[in-house]
Amino acid sequence: MKKFFATTAIFILLANQLTAGDDFCGIRNSAFEDGEQIDYTIFYSALGIYLNAGSASFTTDVETLNNKPVYHVVGTGTSNSNYDFIFKVRDRYESYFDTATLQPYKFIRDVNEGGYKIYENVTFNQKTNTAITSKGVFKVPNCVQDVLSSIYYARNINFNAYKAGDKIPFNMFLDNETYSLYIKYVGKETIKTKFGKFNAIKFNPLLIKGTIFQGGEGMTVWVSDDANHIPLRIESPIVVGSVKVDMMGYDNLRYPLTSLIKRN
Repeated sequence: MKKFFATTAIFILLANQLTAGDDFCGIRNSAFEDGEQIDYTIFYSALGIYLNAGSASFTTDVETLNNKPVYHVVGTGTSNSNYDFIFKVRDRYESYFDTATLQPYKFIRDVNEGGYKIYENVTFNQKTNTAITSKGVFKVPNCVQDVLSSIYYARNINFNAYKAGDKIPFNMFLDNETYSLYIKYVGKETIKTKFGKFNAIKFNPLLIKGTIFQGGEGMTVWVSDDANHIPLRIESPIVVGSVKVDMMGYDNLRYPLTSLIKRN
């Protein structure tokens, strides 16, 4: 369960054979803005029936860090209080990244998952390509992302420029390690979620093998096929059963949610 919320959060990236250091590093924000909030419900199934297992929320605010304007994104994950006696989750992730380049300056992880607790505070130095933690100074690749900054960076990709089957590699720093990952673009389709019916963009992210997720391309993600590119649904098998995450509410999107065909 160590990387449950982190792995669930890695669900949108792009699609084509680009590498860090070229177009991957040159994207500017046109997808989200100050004050955005997106809320999710997490469902769990072991016997084909999905139960409300918890909730997650992502907020975005413009702040100042070291005299620089930054986006401060906070992601929280909480288990349903009715099931806390089985497995209690109280997770909080924070990322501070540059408003112009979308590159991270600071990442904070404060998790409590079934009694497993960890606090991580990472400072990124983009000039020296290093990540500084309580465990030391780590060399990282150019344009490395953290868990949250990668999501918001990817929302600005022009998905219409890619074709089904394309992959894009990216590097993410977590737990004092750099992971080389990719997302495979599947295509576009119409989906029905607990919120409504949407035109969506579909992906399979490469997962980090852990105690819950088995690794590989088993997870499927759908994001809104409009200028916001917000995550709408995530589905994945896990060691026992499966999980499904649905977007259930939003505030202050930058653009109208034109991908919504019909609301439930």
